[in-house]
Amino acid sequence: MRSAAVLAAFSAGILLAGFGGPAMSQEWTTFVEPQLGTRLEFPSEVFTVHEGAAYRGTGEQYTTSDGRAALAVYSQPNAQHETPRSYLRRHNRAPRGTVDYVRVTRSFFAISAAYQGMIYYSRCNFSHRPEKTIHCFDLKYPASEKLAWDDIVTRMSRSLQPLERG
Repeated sequence: MRSAAVLAAFSAGILLAGFGGPAMSQEWTTFVEPQLGTRLEFPSEVFTVHEGAAYRGTGEQYTTSDGRAALAVYSQPNAQHETPRSYLRRHNRAPRGTVDYVRVTRSFFAISAAYQGMIYYSRCNFSHRPEKTIHCFDLKYPASEKLAWDDIVTRMSRSLQPLERG
């Protein structure tokens, strides 16, 4: 019985390490939202189910095949000329005491909150180009898999940018 438990724990560790550990080998895809111009790299072997249009702005939503994690990528006009700080102040709905990480600069914000066994991560970049758009992704995944997701979240966060228009 004990050896079965050890084997199960070891197998879970291997799956998580392969899923999001330092030696990530997933296939990555570049999502491009051409209308308002958001670009994001994401692991297409992880987010295999296309769920349709994003719940906010113009974009798309994806989930893992088992539904345990979800991704929304979207763009929206910055019609009110909000800054990252003012946008976060107006739209942050994270319950008090759940926010683990907040970073706000002149050009973006990133926020992470843990709630009911899930981690919610959101990043929005604010374009200062004449079209004034906000480029975002929202990610939700099990808190128990935080270490496995850290590298994925970092790569996705660093890849978020406005689409270069020629």
